[in-house]
Amino acid sequence: MVPTVVTAEAPPSAPSNDTVSTGVARARDPLDSATSTSVLHEEDVERLGARGVGDLLRDVPGLRSDASGGEGNGTLTVRGLPAASSGAKFIQVQEDGLPVLEFGDIFGAAGVDLVRTDLTLSQVEVIRGGSASTFASNSPGGVINFISKTGEVQGGAVALGSGLDYRSSRADVTYGGPLGDGWRFQAGGFFRQGQGPRRTGYDAQRGGQLKFNVTHDLGSGYVRLYGKYLNDRTPFYDVVPFFYGGTEDRPKLTRIKGFDALHDALASRYLRDFLLLDRRNNVISADLRDGQHLRERVVGVEAQFDLGGWLVQERLRYSGVDGVVTVPFTSAYSEVNDGVDEITDTFDRSLGGRAVYASGPLSGRTIVSSRANPLNGNGLSAAVVMLHLPIHSYDDVTNEVRISRLLDVGAGELTVTAGLYTARQTIDRDSSWVTMLTDLSGHGNSALTDVVANSGRLLTDRGVLLYLNAFDPPLRRSVQTDNAISAPFASLNYHVGKISIGGSVRYDQGSAVGRTWGPNGAGRLPEIPLDINRDGSLSTPETRVQATDFLAPAPVNYRYHYLSYSSGITYRVIEPLAVFARYSLGARTPATRLLFHGELDAHGSLRDRSAAVNSVRQAEAGAKYRSETFVLNLTGFWATTFDDNYDQVRDRPIQRDYVAKGLELEGSLRVGLFGLRGGATYTDAKIDKDYLNSSLDGHAPRAQPKLLFQASPEIDLSRVAFGATFIGATRSFAQEENRLIIPAFITTSAFLEVRPADRLRVIVNASNLFDTVALGGLDAPSSPSADSQGVEGTPLVGARPLTGRTISATVRLDF
Repeated sequence: MVPTVVTAEAPPSAPSNDTVSTGVARARDPLDSATSTSVLHEEDVERLGARGVGDLLRDVPGLRSDASGGEGNGTLTVRGLPAASSGAKFIQVQEDGLPVLEFGDIFGAAGVDLVRTDLTLSQVEVIRGGSASTFASNSPGGVINFISKTGEVQGGAVALGSGLDYRSSRADVTYGGPLGDGWRFQAGGFFRQGQGPRRTGYDAQRGGQLKFNVTHDLGSGYVRLYGKYLNDRTPFYDVVPFFYGGTEDRPKLTRIKGFDALHDALASRYLRDFLLLDRRNNVISADLRDGQHLRERVVGVEAQFDLGGWLVQERLRYSGVDGVVTVPFTSAYSEVNDGVDEITDTFDRSLGGRAVYASGPLSGRTIVSSRANPLNGNGLSAAVVMLHLPIHSYDDVTNEVRISRLLDVGAGELTVTAGLYTARQTIDRDSSWVTMLTDLSGHGNSALTDVVANSGRLLTDRGVLLYLNAFDPPLRRSVQTDNAISAPFASLNYHVGKISIGGSVRYDQGSAVGRTWGPNGAGRLPEIPLDINRDGSLSTPETRVQATDFLAPAPVNYRYHYLSYSSGITYRVIEPLAVFARYSLGARTPATRLLFHGELDAHGSLRDRSAAVNSVRQAEAGAKYRSETFVLNLTGFWATTFDDNYDQVRDRPIQRDYVAKGLELEGSLRVGLFGLRGGATYTDAKIDKDYLNSSLDGHAPRAQPKLLFQASPEIDLSRVAFGATFIGATRSFAQEENRLIIPAFITTSAFLEVRPADRLRVIVNASNLFDTVALGGLDAPSSPSADSQGVEGTPLVGARPLTGRTISATVRLDF
């Protein structure tokens, strides 16, 4: 991840070491660019052995990536910019220079959720702050660009991998090279199947992707056609219980018995199918096995040519995205008998009853649990909220055309660039909910439970407690919008002697048109009696089924615009050393995040136009040093941010000003057989002003540690290479109330690579080698209440841990 070479327009499989292209007008030496850029090469990705893209990006300085939920629905932010909800709000994720999705935090499928790393990947470029504000829309914090191989190197590879302590298998293949007469190609992909890193009791991972590109070199440029087909299913890991002890400042979290929080999942072979209503109130069946099941079909064209001394670049990409997300999403835990008492009191106005298995081999049998003989060793039950989110269309069409020219001006060179970016992002999806009851058993053996009151009344229906979200009923929603963006941009960069100075500007104009169904606007969420399972009678949950007033949607019809600019200067002190500074203003529109908490009037227009523009003002300054064996980058940064958002977990709108400042370090060392790369990011972030809750003013944002660090030492011998990656975070606050602490942690990953013959490699990767409890978040803002207790009377707290130790092996043959 050293700032190193990336070719300007057609990156080869093996990059050079003197240019960088992402976030700049033309490819240039990173020491002449006032930006902070990291690169992960194919070998880095292979040796890290990350279990997903979110896990991979934890290794990049400046980024804070939470991969506790698995491969999807993670949180990604940069340099202390706020992450008040899931996704990557202030970062744009790209493939080959164009966005995967226009908005990085669309509920159900953020841009990073549609990216998979395989053998067709050349490298990953990450630019933080700076010129990202003006060279991409909706990306004031940075750009992450996944760059494909393009057939510049003849040959291919095949790799077969498998989990050694978890059930998952994978096959990868790629091949590329010249075709003759100026043509070259690259093709490849992968397929995988298995339970995944945590135990679910069924194949929660199944699918893969195919990619190809064909390039025709024109002498003074090239034309490229490329495509991608993704059809992949991955599990999502919800909040799991820990026993809570200690104090808020020094909490002690203990894993429960009978269910391993780092290796088990709430999903189960006995917890699969459930019924609910779709947008039009038709009864449908959902299957938890789908997890996050995404399909993407991509076709793109890229061209570069010379026109009268001007370099013309054209990129066009169509992405058809659909799928479904069916996952457990926010759960509450209690001792099983306490849970029965609470349910009978709430729904039968009586005290006491019994729990009965509603699925699995013990279906129909009464559950007996006591302190002396707790159920499953933990005595716990769970109220699990199931989310069913059909993605009808997240289709995205983007086009960017730019022209640039290098002019001799005085003793230096002036690069002039101008361009136009246009995009149309469709967002058409539903979110429906069912609350179900289960016990808590590891190895994918959790089963549904029913509750019978002492009166004999059955209060649940085959495990269903409510046909809605018990903790947040207004979250049944549907969105159907078209989002258009048009953004002209321009830049000037002048390089003379040891000085490079440049500035850029971008003017974004956007609109959103469509309709929504939900708790506000014209539509409402009626609760109706409905025989969902069609058994001829109404069960207790069927007496109040949440539906949609489909004939009364709320309109969406608003426009916005904003200006972004960035200016930087670099001074090459000596050949290997440069210093730089940059000041930028960028912005991001909240898109769907502002549709459901009063920002729109009855006509769908904005009540306050400023709500549609979340601005980020940044300054950064630093130094870069590069020699043949040693690279060191040091950057100080400062940013102010306005965030208009919605917190899905805690059901609350957010309108805040944030401020963050800090220091970012990145470097690498290579001496003989030994190599070391790493980084550290110190961040001092706070809520400068909360417009809805002034008691939070001055508090630290949730889950934002003061220090994040990475270190990857390795030794490379002629036939053997081995190394480790250490990633750590200091303690942080669970929520913005700044009471309960998330403990500090260090995770360790390791690899061993053996090369028994030329072109043959065997790689063993271990992720979270020491099974460390590393928390991405705690749902509670303070110590858990007394009514949240396990069988021993110990309070319970819901936490989001990274997956525990997983070990995999891969055999790769290059040809």
